[in-house]
Amino acid sequence: MLEVKNLNQYYGGSHILRDLSFEIPAGKVTALLGRNGVGKTTLLRTLMGLVPAANGEIIFYDKKITHVKPYERVRAGIGYVPQGREIFPRLTVAENLEMGLATRPSGERVPARIFEMFPVLSQMLRRRGGDLSGGQQQQLAIGRALAMGPRLLILDEPTEGIQPSIIKDIERAIRALAATGEMAILLVEQYYDFARSLADQYIVMERGEILKRGAGADMDKDGVKGLLAV
Repeated sequence: MLEVKNLNQYYGGSHILRDLSFEIPAGKVTALLGRNGVGKTTLLRTLMGLVPAANGEIIFYDKKITHVKPYERVRAGIGYVPQGREIFPRLTVAENLEMGLATRPSGERVPARIFEMFPVLSQMLRRRGGDLSGGQQQQLAIGRALAMGPRLLILDEPTEGIQPSIIKDIERAIRALAATGEMAILLVEQYYDFARSLADQYIVMERGEILKRGAGADMDKDGVKGLLAV
């Protein structure tokens, strides 16, 4: 589904992403792990076109999108839930979700399965996004991305600052989405147990490079948790 070839990125004189190459298969969860500052969020922003790739290729369903605008990547079917959620605080929950329909045909409604996954959103449709708790905002951000019907869903640290009960809700939602086989999921996560429970495959980054990769079922055996220790 998504293929990255020899991707490099710089900030000033700093070489942030170093010749990265990997694939995100359809219908699978790929967990991207690494300590703070190794380039994970920069990689996601580059995949979304929010920062330009210095060189290398990004290929989505056999089409090169390396220099395609962010809104065109969304239109092609890439949904993105950024770190920090970035919902619209002054818009209602309903309006935030409807923003996810921007690339859909006129007249489409927010898919019912979003409210099945996150029932609290249906109870708060008229409440402003900024009045929700952090966990509820994370559910809203994921729901907004799902409203567009993505073929690839990118999640940047969805458990950050979230209470355990909502982490469980998010885990169940991701597992349900993966079970349908209809989309690929790229999960960037620091919470090892959460990533291990969901990953079909994993990638560990260190200093802008891929340090290790393998099957999700082998994460314990491969000593991945130790690679994340500060």
